[in-house]
Amino acid sequence: MSVDAAFLGRHEIATSVEMESLGRRIGEQLEAGDVLILTGPLGAGKTTFTRGLADGLGVRGPVQSPTFVIARTHPSLVGRPPLVHVDAYRLGSAEELDDLDLDLDRSVVVIEWGRSMAEELVDSWWDIELERPVGAGGDDDLDPSELDADAPRIVTIVKESAR
Repeated sequence: MSVDAAFLGRHEIATSVEMESLGRRIGEQLEAGDVLILTGPLGAGKTTFTRGLADGLGVRGPVQSPTFVIARTHPSLVGRPPLVHVDAYRLGSAEELDDLDLDLDRSVVVIEWGRSMAEELVDSWWDIELERPVGAGGDDDLDPSELDADAPRIVTIVKESAR
């Protein structure tokens, strides 16, 4: 895993610009074979983080949520590994994720909603949890228009390995 251990832990992010900046700084360090698992509710900033990461990697955009296509590959523009951006929300198992035939060894792979599948695919990964503030009634208390609002987020980064 190629990312500086200084990124481990909890980060308070105030704006979407800061979220992209965190992703960019991490993306600058990534190497082929790195896998990042992003977990968080709708509107937490997973795609915003990935946009910054893609910029740091120097891959072709635009980076959009792969919800409807399951996976998108963004080739490098600068001779670095491609970015494979996966949305595992609608996948039922690690086997279905494996069926996508992702090039885990020669790409940087970001998997949204893949926490329960990671250890079936790779030996080690970055587990990144993104949280957004919610109203008193929980996630259901937020108006859908607030999901992309520039509001504080908490990003927690942990280096994980299969047990």
